[in-house]
Amino acid sequence: MTVQPIFETTRGQIVESIHYGSIAVVDSNGRLLASYGDPQTVAFLRSSAKPFQALPFVERGGVEHFGLTLRELSLACASHEGSRMHIEAVIEMQGKVGIQESHLQCGSHLPGDVDEFKSLIVHGTEPTPNYNNCSGKHTAMLAHAKMRGLPLENYLDINHPIQQDILASFADMCLIPLNRIELGTDGCSAPNFAVPLYNAALGMARFCDPRELSETRAEACRKIIHAMTTHPEMVSAYGEFDEQLMRTGEGRFITKRGAEGFQIVGVMPGVLSPDSPGIGIAFKVSDGDAARMSDTLELRTRVRPAVTVEILHQLGALSSEQEQALASFGPVTSIRNHRGIVTGQARPAFELDR
Repeated sequence: MTVQPIFETTRGQIVESIHYGSIAVVDSNGRLLASYGDPQTVAFLRSSAKPFQALPFVERGGVEHFGLTLRELSLACASHEGSRMHIEAVIEMQGKVGIQESHLQCGSHLPGDVDEFKSLIVHGTEPTPNYNNCSGKHTAMLAHAKMRGLPLENYLDINHPIQQDILASFADMCLIPLNRIELGTDGCSAPNFAVPLYNAALGMARFCDPRELSETRAEACRKIIHAMTTHPEMVSAYGEFDEQLMRTGEGRFITKRGAEGFQIVGVMPGVLSPDSPGIGIAFKVSDGDAARMSDTLELRTRVRPAVTVEILHQLGALSSEQEQALASFGPVTSIRNHRGIVTGQARPAFELDR
């Protein structure tokens, strides 16, 4: 990877730490509009792949088949925080599909939601698979298999028909040959994909601007975007960056974070100018952008939200009101010590190459 400084923190007048990364900004016609570092950097999308992973299920009529709501479709694309709201929605979704939590092969982990986290500790309860931030995605994968009368026990096998459908549709959306997609296993045990940032951004641009796709696939893209932007709280949680960007954007943006420093963003047609096509943004923070827990037990990442806001600012995609609404995420924020004294800044360190 050819990476460059993308974000820095200061203490006094000195740059104390630097994060490196690469960015690709691509329109739905395949034109590289802007970049930074190496737009051909190959990286795993991790959870940023979730809208693509839901696509074949929606395209085949899964939403209508099981009577899923927009909230439940949004949850199928989510890295949720395991709040009571999310757990109850997953259970409701599984009831409609006719599966049990025990069918999920995603494993379990502690919830990111503070109240649910405290509740488990107080009651001495172990988290179950529904608490996994990917439980909505896995429920949708199982629903896809059940709808088609396919085996449930090996639904995560890369050779299972639903995983082959996901892989083929992802390749088609990103206009990349199947043999150029690197495969790996995600934290939730599902197959995951690594492609150049350029192709990931192109796939999201085509997702937001599906005019060249078949009508069936285009309609599935529009359903997923509508669900995610109507119920962004199901994609992550109230107050989390993905939720706030989509809520503030009022249908203009779709975004999905991924582990290890990946972020994907879609900008709808007409946002940059009346005749602008859909735009995809993909970037990778090379050190992984690990989340940090605050004194209130909330996990926050410091690089990707600020970098996303700065990219959208440099593209002219945000209004002044939207920038003000997102100001707590950056692009420039103050660093305070444990007494609340400002000790420095956290800020982007890049200029997009047009």
